[in-house]
Amino acid sequence: MNRDQVIELISNKFRLIRLEKGYSQEKMAEVIGISKKTLVQIEKGRTLSGWTNAVAICALFQDSEVLQSILGNEPLEVMETIAHNGINRPKEKSLGGKVWWKEIVTKGRFRLQQNLISQHYRILDDKHYRWFSSFDKEETLRRLNELDNQG
Repeated sequence: MNRDQVIELISNKFRLIRLEKGYSQEKMAEVIGISKKTLVQIEKGRTLSGWTNAVAICALFQDSEVLQSILGNEPLEVMETIAHNGINRPKEKSLGGKVWWKEIVTKGRFRLQQNLISQHYRILDDKHYRWFSSFDKEETLRRLNELDNQG
């Protein structure tokens, strides 16, 4: 998944995200920081939202079931992984990946998972803290080996 794909996915779901929240077009446009005219153009499929608006939607509506259904249960993680071309640092605690994630391999106290929706990879420790995220499986496997060898 890349920026263009995420922008298109989110743009196509703007209306559903708005309706899920119970917002009028005026309120949604105000919350996101765009004109109502621009929102209407996005909702009608005449234009795409752009990266900044897609990030805003994920940040402001991260609990949206619509967003979770197209990006997995952590929309912001997907956006951050794309924006930074991976995440390589200990991060917040996750729920452990019981619903949206497939276990790929476990090494020591770390496990590699793949998101069933976005297809990105992450490494969690035995306490469910996220240490690394990337769309590149080989890079993630290398990082898993490094973490396992450290301790």
